[in-house]
Amino acid sequence: VLVNIGNHFDLASSIFVAPRKGIYSFSFHVVKVYNRQTIQVSLMQNGYPVISAFAGDQDVTREAASNGVLLLMEREDKVHLKLERGNLMGGWKYSTFSGFLVFPL
Repeated sequence: VLVNIGNHFDLASSIFVAPRKGIYSFSFHVVKVYNRQTIQVSLMQNGYPVISAFAGDQDVTREAASNGVLLLMEREDKVHLKLERGNLMGGWKYSTFSGFLVFPL
């Protein structure tokens, strides 16, 4: 974790918990490791998928997938990433996940 002001991202569970109601921005970037495979990563809000990213070119050894979204979140809502399919290069070492409050409500 590079920045975690307020400690609302729990490193042990990899879950962000919204400290207040508002509009939040989230983005992620992941890298697959093997050719002939597809990766799918979903951003989950309270256990439900909101957006996903895919990388599935069969002839490319390393390929990246990214996505981002603005979400209306209530206080205590939870957001995390879920690897739905495939393998990431270096596990999560080469992947990023960012989120921040854009506008409190």
